[in-house]
Amino acid sequence: MLRAVARQRETLITEQASWVQRMHKALVQMNIQLTEVITDVMGQTGQAIIRDIVAGQRDPKALARHRHRRVKASEADIVKALTGNWREEHLFVLKQALGVYDDIGRHLAECDAKLEALLDQRAAAKVDLGPLPRAGSKARVEHDIRQRLADWAGVDLTRINGLGVTIVMKLLTEIGPDLRRFATVKHFCSWLGLCPGTKISGGKVLSSGTRRSASRARQALKMAAQSLCRSESALGAFYRRLCSRMDKPKANTATAHKLARMVYYMLTRGQAFVDQGQQRYEEQQRLRSIAALKRRAAALGFQINPVETAA
Repeated sequence: MLRAVARQRETLITEQASWVQRMHKALVQMNIQLTEVITDVMGQTGQAIIRDIVAGQRDPKALARHRHRRVKASEADIVKALTGNWREEHLFVLKQALGVYDDIGRHLAECDAKLEALLDQRAAAKVDLGPLPRAGSKARVEHDIRQRLADWAGVDLTRINGLGVTIVMKLLTEIGPDLRRFATVKHFCSWLGLCPGTKISGGKVLSSGTRRSASRARQALKMAAQSLCRSESALGAFYRRLCSRMDKPKANTATAHKLARMVYYMLTRGQAFVDQGQQRYEEQQRLRSIAALKRRAAALGFQINPVETAA
């Protein structure tokens, strides 16, 4: 049930994104360069401007007053970007696209409510995620989703570096929290298509690539591995180290394999997975900072007491 609703939600998000692109195209055809001054067209400022345009407002200065204080572009730049030709056919397309966007948004709200109800029914434990963020904030919404997923799975998978709420939602709705059907972690990784193949002839390895798979869980893990490219963590260092030794697709698959093993151990053991590699990484970073501090002090002619350095 959760898998069907989650896949429907993913389809709606894809459709909604395509209608945002249609709105963007209609604006560009009217010489309205809104994306040059606003990063997210469907953010607070972008939506206010588009809805005001659809309502009949054409004055760039009046539209620019919707600028949020966090927008980096000045009001004058927004006025310049909103100076267009206002062609009737493109305004009609913009109005239709905005209407479909809102309709899909209502269906998305229904999917979210259905998912929340299904997750609440399947809550098996109460996992402590720490203090609650401020009510009404985006962090509070994300925390509530994390809480429901953790209560269903029995563990908080988002504590693994690279696994955000969206990735964990896709993983759990695709494979579920019960992995006892897999005898070992090797069976689980093989089912995901993350184990390298071995085509050997005459003692020579002809191919060691992984098999092709359309598994959504596998795609989610590979996306999580890709997000670690700039992560200051042990997994991020592992991914970058592999990229220096082999091509990026193989490094991505190997990192996704490592993430899959962590997910398996957390779900089967029902306890928080302790990443010893992360502990070693943090210790190495601490020692490197101490060494850099000593070198800088030596260059300035000072001598640091080891006890003070440790403190």
